[in-house]
Amino acid sequence: MHACMLAYTFYESDNRVRRYAETLARRGDKVDVIALRGNAGPKIEIINNVRLFKIQKRVKNETSRFSYLFRLFQFFLRSMFFLAIQEIKEHYDLVHVHSVPDFEVFAAWFPKVRGAKLILDIHDLVPELYASKFDARPDAGLNRPLLLVERMSAQFADHVIAANHIWRDRLLTRSVKPAKCTAILNYPDGSIFYRRGRTRTDEKFIMLYPGSLNRHQGMDLAIRALARITDQAPQVELHIYGEGTEAGNLRKLAVELGLAQRVRFNNGVRITEVPHIMENADLGIVPKRTDGFGNEAFSTKVLEFMALGVPVVVSDSAIDQYYFTDRVVTFFKGNDEEQLAKCMLEMIHDTAKRKAQAERADEFVKTFDWDLRKDEYLGLVDILVPSS
Repeated sequence: MHACMLAYTFYESDNRVRRYAETLARRGDKVDVIALRGNAGPKIEIINNVRLFKIQKRVKNETSRFSYLFRLFQFFLRSMFFLAIQEIKEHYDLVHVHSVPDFEVFAAWFPKVRGAKLILDIHDLVPELYASKFDARPDAGLNRPLLLVERMSAQFADHVIAANHIWRDRLLTRSVKPAKCTAILNYPDGSIFYRRGRTRTDEKFIMLYPGSLNRHQGMDLAIRALARITDQAPQVELHIYGEGTEAGNLRKLAVELGLAQRVRFNNGVRITEVPHIMENADLGIVPKRTDGFGNEAFSTKVLEFMALGVPVVVSDSAIDQYYFTDRVVTFFKGNDEEQLAKCMLEMIHDTAKRKAQAERADEFVKTFDWDLRKDEYLGLVDILVPSS
């Protein structure tokens, strides 16, 4: 089978897209990926037998609706023409399109006309994401058109993958039929997220957040919480790896709170470098806001921390309470920086609690391993594209 992954993302650091592509490649399928590129590196690259075409640069600095949508449409047009040319050169049996945006699935119209099957993989519900990203009300003017685009995109695809079960239920109420929609979580890839052994020998206590820096991720809450406990935990630092629209605001906030030396900002790194960084942390922090998009957006970082033996503090979002219990994570009341500070302080000083939580989480996360769950995806692919 010849498959193509189409995604408005940086493939090198996107665990979800890489996991699908490399799983197909490992079983012998020919796989191409059409994605974004950063400021450096070749435009065409082979990574673990996956051929990567990087067709558009992106800097994650969109602060307006126009700049955000303009770049999406630009990628849509470029990917549509690029994919059509590739389709003429060598036919695709499957095109797996990753949303955001939903309408990116229409970029694959030419392969579909020529017989390719289309999967629309909805990582984020666009109407909810838009409302969160631009602080728009649910009844804002663009909400109805975004719902229409979601519905039309789902109908155009041969199958829809939802990123979690709450969002699958939502999609069933408004855009797709049950038989055409499957929920597949962003499971950790055991070939990447395995323990290599800690290498840190300093006396610091490192709290870590690796991921995108958008408002719904709540990293401002984590920085404010750290400011509350600096006198009681002088050895603590917060390390942040990632980029996003809130990066500048977060750096400014750290300086304003006198935490310039306690909050360390780092650019995003390749997914293969993340496990070493995570494993050397003492505590994972996933402080998503619970008053909007973040309440239902599943973060695979929680499972990755578990797989690497690192205890984690998580907001009590609807999605995290759906999958986890307080035996395997430490919950704090969402949007409450004071309670987050208390949870941080408790985990910093209670070594036994950290160890016990990590041990329970280690058993729990074994059932969420991609090697155990990949047949959910491969079975779907084989139904859509039966082997000849």
